[in-house]
Amino acid sequence: MSAREVVSVLVIDDSAQNRRTLTTLLESSENVRVLDRAADGEEGLKKVLELRPDVVTLDLEMPRLGGFTFLRLLMRTAPTPVIVISSYAHKSDVFKALELGAFDFIAKPQRGTTEELEALRRELLEKVHAALHVRPGQRHAAPGARALAVAGELPLVVAVGASTGGPPAVQRVLEGLASEPTPCVLVSQHMPAQFTRAFAERLDRIGPFTVTEAVEGDTVQPGHVYIAPGGRHLVVVERGTRLELHTPPPTPLDKYAPSVDRLFTSVAQVLGADALAVVLTGMGADGAMGAREVQRVGGEVWAESEETAVVFGMPGEAIATGAVKRVLRLGEIGPALATVARRWR
Repeated sequence: MSAREVVSVLVIDDSAQNRRTLTTLLESSENVRVLDRAADGEEGLKKVLELRPDVVTLDLEMPRLGGFTFLRLLMRTAPTPVIVISSYAHKSDVFKALELGAFDFIAKPQRGTTEELEALRRELLEKVHAALHVRPGQRHAAPGARALAVAGELPLVVAVGASTGGPPAVQRVLEGLASEPTPCVLVSQHMPAQFTRAFAERLDRIGPFTVTEAVEGDTVQPGHVYIAPGGRHLVVVERGTRLELHTPPPTPLDKYAPSVDRLFTSVAQVLGADALAVVLTGMGADGAMGAREVQRVGGEVWAESEETAVVFGMPGEAIATGAVKRVLRLGEIGPALATVARRWR
């Protein structure tokens, strides 16, 4: 047995086959123990209250008591980290579940091949162990940019990186920034390719920003938010007097696609001292190297504080580099960006 802490899990899914598969994948690690399984939300809620698992895996489409109602009741009575296991056919449901308090989500394999199941196993174990450390109550000198265009034509550009817990956190930042909807926000959120467009569409409905999944050749515009397409990177390049977005595919050396490091590094190269990068909640260290690049050219890096980050991995790693200038609670980031945007004008 390794020194890693053992995680107890309750599996809730109306499919007996899915329950067996998830149990097998979870218990392939000696550090995970499946306490029990439930076939619907009502049974699952009773077992959570009885067994008090560290983590719950949840299917949203269930009889008797559906996933959304289960989440509402669970967060009210016994807040527990929940990982939603979602099909690609119900992308929008994922974001509602995250707003209701789910810790993260994993997409079900489409064909169930050996390779897909192994990928699912690795992701499931990684996120289950990360969920164990969620704190209760948290769910969520290159040339400067102004030299690229005449005064007032180029907006403040904010690069945002996030992973686990990121979708609600990104939404919260945009809501806090809504009082000054003139910046352009570039978001690198770790998310499967089939979900990023639905994420953009959901954000587009909540406020004054125009939110889209980034497309190769998009021009940076004020009041726009561009979401990195899943499975590809989002980078900024200079094209004459305008900034253009590129969405290159990953290389074999890339651990993440989209990569926060790639986004931050491109922003540093193009915007120099006007670069502004924000690291939100997430596992791992993606963004730390890019943060150093932003600092090196005189730009600013902000990070979400440990108080509010669902997972303090990415913000913590960025802070450890010494490149972070401001550490803010999630609810403070949007208003602080709005203040910068007003001064920018």
